[in-house]
Amino acid sequence: MNTFKNIFGKEYIKVKLSVLWIFVMLNYIYADIITLMDSSVLKDILSGSTGGIQITQGFLLVAAIIMEIPIAMVVLSLVLEYKWNRLANIFAGAIKTLAVFASMFVGTPALYYLFFGIIEIVTTLFIIRIAWKWPNPNN
Repeated sequence: MNTFKNIFGKEYIKVKLSVLWIFVMLNYIYADIITLMDSSVLKDILSGSTGGIQITQGFLLVAAIIMEIPIAMVVLSLVLEYKWNRLANIFAGAIKTLAVFASMFVGTPALYYLFFGIIEIVTTLFIIRIAWKWPNPNN
């Protein structure tokens, strides 16, 4: 129990943030994998349009950039100095929260998608809260 408290205590905020980014990223991945098992959605994707959105190279590039954010945050949460780390986590958490929230209004989201989306939103809001309340270690 003491080891758990030590790892996730105030002095290990960087580790906590990195682990939360890994957790939320796994939820993003599995939501997408399960979506590919949904035959109606898969048919739309294969036709080049889903939820009224054309799947173009530009759309896929934007999707890749948005998904690179949590991937980068796994590392950046561990290596950035306090000021930039805090700002990056708040900014990245806000972008990902808004992206997932907006995705819930594309077409009619399935129950599994809502389930993952709620977990993802709660996690990114928790990341923002941790970063927001992170006390300056230099004071």
